Amino acid sequence: MKQYIHTVPNFSDGRRTEVIEAVVGEFRNKKGVKLVGYFPDPDFNRTVIEAIGEPEPLQKALLKMTKKSVELINMEEQTGSHPRIGAQDTIPIFPLKDISLDECIDLAEIIGEQVYKQIGIPVYFSGENARNPKRKSLDYIRKGQYEALKLVANTPERAPDLGPAALHPTAGAVIVSAGTRPLVAYNVILGTNNLEIAKSIAKIVRGPSGGFSTVRAVGLKFTERDQVAVSMNMFDYEQTPISRTYELVKMEAGRYGVPVVGSELIGTLPQEALVLAAEYFLQLENFNREQIIDNHLVELNRD
Repeated sequence: MKQYIHTVPNFSDGRRTEVIEAVVGEFRNKKGVKLVGYFPDPDFNRTVIEAIGEPEPLQKALLKMTKKSVELINMEEQTGSHPRIGAQDTIPIFPLKDISLDECIDLAEIIGEQVYKQIGIPVYFSGENARNPKRKSLDYIRKGQYEALKLVANTPERAPDLGPAALHPTAGAVIVSAGTRPLVAYNVILGTNNLEIAKSIAKIVRGPSGGFSTVRAVGLKFTERDQVAVSMNMFDYEQTPISRTYELVKMEAGRYGVPVVGSELIGTLPQEALVLAAEYFLQLENFNREQIIDNHLVELNRD
């Protein structure tokens, strides 16, 4: 049976159409790879790519993507509201079908080695590939972002896992990781332009500062909308459902007299994540998955 992997790499440009299309183009028309979508954000100055594929062709596409990002993005000139340390900021992979987490961990190691050996970009391993517990957190690796990290990357505590104890002079570094399941990228939008409120709420939500252990969150500003958001990466939608984070953000915003005006998903998410949210908000009793007609169609197609 063919194996399939899910990946959601992020690169540090969400404004220049020609750059975005060139980087994303490395996933187009590649046998064994499907580009699910891509999501540029001019305020974040960051683009999320979502793709699925077989291990070998997907690995090649990720490497070509990284080369293109390094070629076209100069971190000495890049600015944006989203935390970042490199032109090709992250390369996370997740098991999707007929492949184990251990195999994804091994593949992430190979990708990291290729990025360093072939492109010359230092690599930090995170997630299941982290060399120590602190580096499981993107927040810890990105502390101070590119500008501060390049000053302390020569210290043992902050040095890359692969490469010299320094960042690339224009491309920074890349974070490579394998995870147990795809993360859910979820933003809750507030009816205010006060960034400090969003940052305060994000601190309450995220795990390292006392919130949900499986959630990382930052406060971000949407300049074009004149609003702010609590932007979350959710690494376990079953342990911490979307509904729970939404309700906490809403409750904390109420302390400041600020309403929640909407929310948005970045990229795809598993059906189960929405089912759990529906169960909560609809207060469904005795609900089971066989009540979803689409699940019966899936079983019929298998037969």
